[in-house]
Amino acid sequence: MEIKKLFDEQVLDGKYFDVHQDWEKPIPGFFILASKRKIKSVGEFTDEESVEFITMLVKVRKAMKKVLGIQYIDLLQREDSPYWDFHICLFPKYPWMAEKFGRATGPEVWKYAQKNFSDDKSINEVKVAAKKVREYLAS
Repeated sequence: MEIKKLFDEQVLDGKYFDVHQDWEKPIPGFFILASKRKIKSVGEFTDEESVEFITMLVKVRKAMKKVLGIQYIDLLQREDSPYWDFHICLFPKYPWMAEKFGRATGPEVWKYAQKNFSDDKSINEVKVAAKKVREYLAS
């Protein structure tokens, strides 16, 4: 199933960054804050990019809490990957994750979500979450 084509995953667009739902991992509120410029590290940000980055990060995190009720997240970022440019994951922490994986964040949780949440009901929950955050941020 090609999840990406099912909905508009972008929730916020800026001059230097955008925020979108990670469509490969069907977890409501799993957002990616990505640079539009090809860089690998926050150490490469211009002053203007720094301001936009932190502003967008704070806005989206507040929306996740207010609109989706997500109390805790993990921020994940790697500079050493040859496969992608700079982005940071805003990974929501749901009770089912703690029950099944403890404090783990990453591939084991993502694989579980891909295997178990690719049904229409789960995909719709992801779609609705992204839409709610997008609409909240636009208001």
